[in-house]
Amino acid sequence: MIRVLYTLILYLALPLVALRLLWRAKLAPAYAQRWGERFALAGDKPLGKSIWVHAVSVGETLAALDMIRALQARYPEYRLLVTTTTPTGSERVRQSLGASVDHVYLPYDLPDVWWRFFRQFTPALLIVMETELWPNLLAACAKRGIPTLLANARLSEKSARGYARMAWLARPMLRRLTAIAAQQQADANRFLALGLPPAALAVTGNIKFDFTLSQAQREAAKALHATWAPEAQPLWLAASTHAGEDEQLLAAFRLARQQLPNLRLLLVPRHLERFDRVATMAETEGWITVRRSSGAAGPFDVLIGDTMGELQVFYGACDLAFVGGSLVPRGGHNMIEPAAWAKPIISGPHVFNFTEVARLLETAGAMVFASDADHLATTVVRILSDSALSEQQGQAALSVANANRGALARLLALIDRTLD
Repeated sequence: MIRVLYTLILYLALPLVALRLLWRAKLAPAYAQRWGERFALAGDKPLGKSIWVHAVSVGETLAALDMIRALQARYPEYRLLVTTTTPTGSERVRQSLGASVDHVYLPYDLPDVWWRFFRQFTPALLIVMETELWPNLLAACAKRGIPTLLANARLSEKSARGYARMAWLARPMLRRLTAIAAQQQADANRFLALGLPPAALAVTGNIKFDFTLSQAQREAAKALHATWAPEAQPLWLAASTHAGEDEQLLAAFRLARQQLPNLRLLLVPRHLERFDRVATMAETEGWITVRRSSGAAGPFDVLIGDTMGELQVFYGACDLAFVGGSLVPRGGHNMIEPAAWAKPIISGPHVFNFTEVARLLETAGAMVFASDADHLATTVVRILSDSALSEQQGQAALSVANANRGALARLLALIDRTLD
């Protein structure tokens, strides 16, 4: 009865959903495309056995790539179906996996939509990355006997409180999951408190620590560093920034330039619809601003990273990395990528999506927290003015990344058991 009420509310909200898509399409035109997939009306798709992986957006997709490739090698008899929610996640799937997987947007969580979806696809297993749970989807999988696994699962205190307020919906949803592979014990405890059966729980670690750098990425990063950060022109990367952070970062950059006059800033907004706005902001403040998409390699003060799929290489090209989503309460983003490149790291105080990773890095002396523009500027100058300190923090970050590998192997073992 509760799920019926939830479903009714979703149906009534469909006009608002359509308006929101149109609004987002004004900033990111890709949201105006492929609406049929969101209602499982995308036409015929390859039939046959498949393993289905759902990754909401770019971060989850990047985390899932090594797992997907491992599954392709372990289970060649299965096709891999990958769904995402955002156009940026979709583009990352296309760039990284191409035609080796089937890919569509995740449909809306409505019973008739799932009926059509499961006429097109016949998954033997659904693997959901991190925290994306939908009641009707899990009910549809349970009805068809499709096991469901929540992989690399995290649950912050804030999210747990939200689920607890909707326990009438969350508890039966969690009980339909076949297994949860939690990142850490704290996440596991929160899932148990919400009603997950203990037998369905395993703590496997964070598979983002198993991130590996290719030789091509290393060579590309070296070439970009030589171009963007020649001797005595250090490059500070501000990655995955959100609204409310760019202003603070540009203010910190102005302060830091007073002591490091050759400092350059590579500013990479999290969402493509913000590229133009951030570039205009930097230009308005009087900085020589260049956009990565222009291909220009001339002098600049601020370089806007407005391309897709290059952030990992940008981490390798910089001398110091700030990880965004942390000066504003968005919970932070993946700090493991700059750690794998042995870069000193700065973060804002809001890291509730990466609590354990942040703790490990801070404890090792690899990451420093900064609360505002003044603190950011002071920290940037201190690290970049001391090559020994910069090297020490970068190596500490790499040590943390290397010491926590192994989660992917444990997750794959759990997938093997679940699929069997």
